[in-house]
Amino acid sequence: MKKIFEAYHKASAQQLKTALATVVALEGSSYRKPGVRMLISEDGKMTGAVSGGCVEKEVLRQAQSVFKDNIPKIMTYDGRYRLGCEGILYILIEPFSPSVSVVDNFQEILKGRKTFQVSAYYEKKDATNPLFGSMFTLGGTPQVFRDDFKPDSSLSIFKQNMSPCFQLFIIGAEHDAVQLSSFASKTGWEVTVVADVSEEKNISDFPGALDFISCLPEALETEHIDHQSAVILMTHSYVKDLKYLLRLSHTEPVYLGLLGPAKRREKLLNEFLERHPEVSDSFFDRIYGPSGLNIGAETPQEIAVAIIAEILSVVRDKEPMMLKNKIGRIHS
Repeated sequence: MKKIFEAYHKASAQQLKTALATVVALEGSSYRKPGVRMLISEDGKMTGAVSGGCVEKEVLRQAQSVFKDNIPKIMTYDGRYRLGCEGILYILIEPFSPSVSVVDNFQEILKGRKTFQVSAYYEKKDATNPLFGSMFTLGGTPQVFRDDFKPDSSLSIFKQNMSPCFQLFIIGAEHDAVQLSSFASKTGWEVTVVADVSEEKNISDFPGALDFISCLPEALETEHIDHQSAVILMTHSYVKDLKYLLRLSHTEPVYLGLLGPAKRREKLLNEFLERHPEVSDSFFDRIYGPSGLNIGAETPQEIAVAIIAEILSVVRDKEPMMLKNKIGRIHS
């Protein structure tokens, strides 16, 4: 949703109409599940995706009537004969023109890292209906995506709980951190790079980074590190890694990665425990080191892929395996 609102801001600045496409229902199997979204602007630019790339052209074509009439519609896309996915997608396409107050409230949600719910009202058939539409709820108050939309409970409702954006804190500023920042941001994560004050770096050195923090380990603010966060220590300095690890001892990220071999990890954790013996056992359960999956990674780019893959496996609670060895559907 964050990218959707960002794209809307750019389009509205150019006085372009926008339409929001949302997969609200699925029969069978598909590459993308209900809840995926795409914003289409009048000039044909698309942000996001509702499939692996095969449905978007048809959504763009169907959106033209929404631009013209400002009336939402449901389109169906039967992938059984065209995509080989054995599924039928039901896609809601609606005018997207949230008011200034709705945009401001959404920004408040992002800033406060709050969980919210998006609801879409529709019928499970090809249809055009001014009663179709979407909204999110903030403090029990509906925040509609267009001013003339009023929720109708007689329609089918797709509800989706939205968590805060997943964020990655990269502690370190060497070349491998640059690559990890770039790859992680392309995954859609919010990346914050933390560097020691001695590093002569800034945010422009890290493609895709949302924020750059230059500070001593003991001055690092950690209140934004939550269950929707991963942290990786990659300063290439044992002393700095230890100091940052001590600073992180009270945090609860879903993943805390340590760069370097197992022998270094054991030394680091032993000294950490000597200095902070009261730390909880659950803190160690979140530590992954050496960080990354064993895929033969050697270059900084490959190491970034291995680290991101491991973080995803932890977040999604999946045991990594080759898909050719998986029994059943790929996306089950």
